[in-house]
Amino acid sequence: MPLHFERSELAQRRAATIAKLEDAGLDGLLMFRQESMFYLTGYDTFGYVFFQCLYLGTDGRVALITRAPDLRQARHTSDIEDIRIWVDGPDVNPALQLRDMLAEFGVANKKLGVEYDAYGLTAANGKKLEAALDGFCTLSDASRLVSELRVVKSPAELAYIRRAGELADDAWDAALDTVHAGAFEGDVLAAMQGAIFAGGGDYPGNEFIIGAGRDALLCRYFSGRKHLAETDQITLEWAGAYRHYHAAMMRTIPVGAANARHVEMHKVACEAMDACRTALKPGEPIGNVFDTYARVCDANGMNAHRLNACGYSMGTTFAPNWMDWPMFYHANPVIAEPGMVFFLHMILMDSESGFAMCPGHSVIVTEAGNDAVSRHALDLITR
Repeated sequence: MPLHFERSELAQRRAATIAKLEDAGLDGLLMFRQESMFYLTGYDTFGYVFFQCLYLGTDGRVALITRAPDLRQARHTSDIEDIRIWVDGPDVNPALQLRDMLAEFGVANKKLGVEYDAYGLTAANGKKLEAALDGFCTLSDASRLVSELRVVKSPAELAYIRRAGELADDAWDAALDTVHAGAFEGDVLAAMQGAIFAGGGDYPGNEFIIGAGRDALLCRYFSGRKHLAETDQITLEWAGAYRHYHAAMMRTIPVGAANARHVEMHKVACEAMDACRTALKPGEPIGNVFDTYARVCDANGMNAHRLNACGYSMGTTFAPNWMDWPMFYHANPVIAEPGMVFFLHMILMDSESGFAMCPGHSVIVTEAGNDAVSRHALDLITR
C-alpha cells in the first residue's frame, strides 16, 4: 500500500481534527476537499470531480462514499476501511445514500461540519446535500477546519516540501538550458516538467505559467506556444511537486540583453523580497509581509506595477491550483508559525513599458525566521 506517511501520523492528524470538531461543538465532519482526504487518510485521487464525501465522526469513525472507479483507488492509497459506492444512473442522488449512511452511524439530529468551500462540492451537489439532510441533522460551515491543521507541516511533510524544492530547482536548470533566442516555449515546458517527472515528482496542482514578450506580464496559463524573439523576455512560474506537496518558484528572464527597466525592476523586487523575508517570522501576522512588499514597491515608484497579494501557503494541493490557505494580503491576521511554508512572489508588471520582473521562491518558516527551499539565488539572468 503506497501510504506516504506512517499510520501513526495519520491517526494523530485525525485525533487533532476530532479535537477541533469537539471545540467547535460539532459531532462530525463531511469532507469534500481532496486535500483533507489525503491529509487524514492518504487517499489520493482526482475522483473528487464527482460527488464524493469522507466522513469523520468524533467517535473516530471514518467512512468514504464515492464511485466505483475509486473503490480500489481508496483501498490502494489510503487506510480507509469503510468504503461505500454509489451507482451511476440518470436520476441517482448520492446525497441520499450519504444520508442513509449517516443514519446508520446514529448521526440523526446531531450537528455536522461541512467543507462547503471545496472544488469537490459543486453548487448543484451542495443543494442536493442540503436537501437530503434537511430535517435530519444540522449543518455548519467548517471549510477551514482541516486547512488550519494542514498549514503547519510535520517533519515528514517538510521533507516532501524540500524534495519538491529540489525538483523545482531541477526544472529551473532545465529552463536555463532551453531558453534562448528562437527557442520554442513548448520545448521549455517539456524540459521543465520532464525534469520533475524524471526526479520522481508529480503533476502540479495547476499548469506551469509561461509567457514571452508582452505575455510575460501575465500570471496565468493560457493555451498556445510561440518562439522567442532575438530580444525578448519570458516569465516562468512553476512548482516542483512531490507526493502532492508543492514548492513554487517564479522568474523573468530577459532574452538577448536585459533592458534598463529590467535591471531597475529586478533591483526593487529583490529589495522587496529581502524585506518580506525579514517580516516573515513566527509570532507576527502574515499581513505584515504584504505591507512590506507594498511599502518597498511604492517607495520606488512601482505602485502601479505591483499586485494586491504577494504569495500564499504551499502544501499538499490538488487541481485546479497549487495555491493553499492562507495568502499574503493587507491585514491578514493569521500568525506565522514554525513549520508553515510559503511562496513569496515579488511580481512587478509594467503595462506601459511592456516589461516584467517576477522573482519568487518558497520558504519554510523556522524558529528564527525562514529558510528558502531553493539552492538558487534570485540573480538577474539573461539568455
